[in-house]
Amino acid sequence: MPSIAHEILVDLFKNRPSLAAEILVEVLGISLPAYTEARVASADLTEIQPAEYRADVVVLLLDRDTPVRVVIVEVQLSVDPKKRLSWPAYVTVSRAFHGCPAALLVVAPDPAVAGWCAEPIETGVPGFVLRSPVLRRTAVPVVTEPEEAARRPELGVLSALAHGETEQGATIAAAVLPAIQGLDADRVRLYYDLVYNSLNEAARRALEAMMKGYEYQSDFAKKYVAQGRAEGLAEGRTEGRTEGRTEEAARAVLTVLRARGLAVPDAVRERILSQKDPERLERWLEKAAVAASVAAVLDEPN
Repeated sequence: MPSIAHEILVDLFKNRPSLAAEILVEVLGISLPAYTEARVASADLTEIQPAEYRADVVVLLLDRDTPVRVVIVEVQLSVDPKKRLSWPAYVTVSRAFHGCPAALLVVAPDPAVAGWCAEPIETGVPGFVLRSPVLRRTAVPVVTEPEEAARRPELGVLSALAHGETEQGATIAAAVLPAIQGLDADRVRLYYDLVYNSLNEAARRALEAMMKGYEYQSDFAKKYVAQGRAEGLAEGRTEGRTEGRTEEAARAVLTVLRARGLAVPDAVRERILSQKDPERLERWLEKAAVAASVAAVLDEPN
């Protein structure tokens, strides 16, 4: 049975049919013919045979009404030797059914799985070796510009899923969350949940500090933000806090400063990371979202 993570990635490509073609061209450097429309086609690639073949997503690229390329998207989260038999069939059946060349894009976030997916598949026919382009986690673009996120929200969500736990997570989320508020209600709820839960704790706190005054659109997002703030306040007033919690708060301050383009000298960075008072860290985090300088955050004279 497909996992939730598998279905989430599949839905991103279904919701934006052109996403597969954009990744092939812009990220993986694969040439595609000019097209005017990208349309999700039937994922059922079964021929009149006992075997059943069903791809994750099949996208048909058309130049006006003429099919020019089929792009089959397969999300692979684990090694599955059976795929080395079915993937060549996906390509040949799609090519025959739609009457145009076919391409396969494999999305494999795990490095070991991605390496396995990239291995050439010998079909037994001389010259017919399938070498599939693979989208690895590290190759997913880092979307930090609101304009780019607004133009391609699914790519922004994919960026958050791939890089949300890194130091750029809060910056990605700050660009993506406002961009998706104009989508249909179902996608807004899903995408808010995915982006918010892709972040580590420090990135979540940094995001909330940067987006103060922004009205979250979904009930669950409001609940998560409210819960996070309440927990933060409680932690700030509870004795015997762990060093890990203050370290997360300190990193949240640094994340906000970096996202706002404020250079942090090494000495200041060490001062922030060594701070153990959670209430002071909370004040610094609030100031970091609006201050004009690092000195202003730390209550130092300019």
